[in-house]
Amino acid sequence: MPSPSRTGARPALLASAAAVAGLLLAGLPATVSHAADQDSCRPDGLYRTPGADVPYCSVYDSAGREKMGSDHQRRVIGYFTGWRTGEDGKPAYLASDIPWDKITHINYAFAHVDKGNKLSVGPDGATNPATGMTWPGVAGAEMDPDLPYKGHFNLLNKFKKQHPDVKTLVSVGGWAETGGYFDDNGDRVDSGGFYTMSTNADGSVNQAGIDTFADSAVEFVRKYGFNGVDIDYEYPTSMKDAGNPLDYRISNARRAGLNQGYAALMKTLREKLDRAGAADGRHYMLTVAAPSSGYLLRGMETFQVQKYLDYVNIMSYDLHGAWNEYVGPNASLFDDGRDAELAAANVYGSAQYGGVGYLNTDWAYHYFRGSMPAGRINIGLPYYTRGHKNVQGGTDGLWGRAAASSCPAGSGLTKCGDGAVGIDNLWHDLDSDGEESPAGSNPMWHAKNLEKGIVGDYVTDYGFPADTELTGTYARKYDPTLVAPWLWNAEKKVFLSTEDEQSVAAKADYVVDRGIGGTMVWELAGDYDWNAAKGQYETGDTLTSLMYDRFKAAAPYGARKSNADLPAEAVNVDVEFTDFKLGDSNYPITPKLRITNNTRTALPGGTEFRFDYATSAPANASDQSGFGTRVISSDHTGDNVGGLKGDFHRVSLKLPAWQPLAPGATVDLSFNYYLPVSTPSNWTVTIGGERYALAGDLARGTTVVEPGGGTTPTDPPTTPPPGDCTAPAWDAAASYGGGSVVSHEGHTWKAQWWTKGEEPGTTGEWGVWRDQGAC
Repeated sequence: MPSPSRTGARPALLASAAAVAGLLLAGLPATVSHAADQDSCRPDGLYRTPGADVPYCSVYDSAGREKMGSDHQRRVIGYFTGWRTGEDGKPAYLASDIPWDKITHINYAFAHVDKGNKLSVGPDGATNPATGMTWPGVAGAEMDPDLPYKGHFNLLNKFKKQHPDVKTLVSVGGWAETGGYFDDNGDRVDSGGFYTMSTNADGSVNQAGIDTFADSAVEFVRKYGFNGVDIDYEYPTSMKDAGNPLDYRISNARRAGLNQGYAALMKTLREKLDRAGAADGRHYMLTVAAPSSGYLLRGMETFQVQKYLDYVNIMSYDLHGAWNEYVGPNASLFDDGRDAELAAANVYGSAQYGGVGYLNTDWAYHYFRGSMPAGRINIGLPYYTRGHKNVQGGTDGLWGRAAASSCPAGSGLTKCGDGAVGIDNLWHDLDSDGEESPAGSNPMWHAKNLEKGIVGDYVTDYGFPADTELTGTYARKYDPTLVAPWLWNAEKKVFLSTEDEQSVAAKADYVVDRGIGGTMVWELAGDYDWNAAKGQYETGDTLTSLMYDRFKAAAPYGARKSNADLPAEAVNVDVEFTDFKLGDSNYPITPKLRITNNTRTALPGGTEFRFDYATSAPANASDQSGFGTRVISSDHTGDNVGGLKGDFHRVSLKLPAWQPLAPGATVDLSFNYYLPVSTPSNWTVTIGGERYALAGDLARGTTVVEPGGGTTPTDPPTTPPPGDCTAPAWDAAASYGGGSVVSHEGHTWKAQWWTKGEEPGTTGEWGVWRDQGAC
């Protein structure tokens, strides 16, 4: 499913700058912790950077939960965009408009990857919204004279002084700037962005580009006082034609390597931010905006970057829209078993899918819940609409059809939906010909005015005459199973998917009831309040305040990955899902599950492993390798109408009786499943009658031991004793193709692509040579 933009007409200029001194130099306080045992505050499952004494306790408490202030038990994260400056004659939304006491985090959108692979907000200057612009005469927008830069960054830090519990992150990328950026003239530069910074043309990892970017990210957050970095890379998936069509020329050629480049990027960012944080006495956060579409996630393998993230923000919106003809909710909470797009693909009729509908928030939450604690997940809410015109069929438009006769220029689509336009498309983007892109995209305050039959006085700012009249009535409809409101104009056959107090309250209760970390909204400027003096809805904080009120008395969020008690002792047996097929070939999903014994104890044939995988896929996982893989218990069976009832399927598999696993040895099995899941977790292995966790799960409170009570391995584990190497020795002068196997320094190595002169053991976790174990 192609995904649209993050909505909102983007001004030509999205410039930015470089100031000369950092927040610390400007005198803003650092949050410093001198706790003796920082690991006691590390969130469950979060990666430990080797050699770095990360000050986790500056952000997290002794249970690994984020500290956000006494009245903020759950996150309310708002995206704040840099382009609503008022310079284009449209209503401005500045840092002074943010409801600072109702939110916990602000993501500034957007920075980008520049031509030199550095994090940037563009060249400095008085017209730069981030660091140079000022708003004389606007109450609350007066600059802080103690800071060496102006613009949005000045105001964000000014208000952070007044609200020290609120954290700010710089968000990099977005729909328009994942594969390029806008220069200071407002022209898009198709530089390659994330795609070329992280992945070379041959699909290999561009570690040099990644290092440059990560170093610049550290410098940037220090300079401008951010609490961390949010990566909005849309999208590192192997599915063809995913993301912005302007990027296809670059992104499609690299599809085979995008997941590896993404993982290397996240690992590098995590480690460099951690080392900087250790030096600065503060934990720098790393988060991502992640897709919710089952189509996109199928090409993201098992999203094996979650261990590097403080939390994930799910973009659980843009689930239906004018990129195709199927008329449905933008961001429904649940499936209702009648989604027209899924029905057309026979999802409900396929036994392999188990009747599980995958275009809803609940499905996306459970996808990530398979590998992360509930508290490290935030669900997304849209403060904007999506919609169609000329809708045929359905119930008040819901699950009807609206096919377009032509598609927007530059969309990359040959068949698309008939998107709403004009007064029903206030926040529209422009296509590559500079024409209105039909999408039914509106701030929620405009949708509320349409619902009440009001023509707001702001319409002239968007090019409409002051005497504009509405055609037909926009009747509010609501489906309690989907938890989705919409507006239906029967005369115009216009369907606009909305959010309002009823749906947001239900989603807030869902977050509380399931122990979820909180919510993320795109974008703050779309929220509404009623202006009684003018008799119209305008920008406000009604929905944000509602979430704050629902969350402030909630119980603490869920901080553990597993819903069961796992062993306190863990062993160094690694598991990895690898060798995924690419794109549409990846169905059914059949990766190799690779098990590597890094202990000094042989695992006998018959050794049993158990793990959990997410209920986002039905309980029909299996293998074709003689390991007896079977689901032994399920938290949910059947379809997911009204929501999935539990989090995990529990799986058992055993080493074949004839196949023990020696120290340093690796064994592969072919794992099969039918809907996407994130990395299976909560592993246990039974050795000599004792049950152990696996060190790779990074669970809080576990101690890594040798099976049977031996000494604790070193970190990284001690290399097992070498045996006989049968593969030919590596030759620095020889050329090796992908799949070539050599021996070097007592290990067997496998080449992932063509290489010459690169020494095994020196190319890193994501480099050309993959360690196959000691020999």
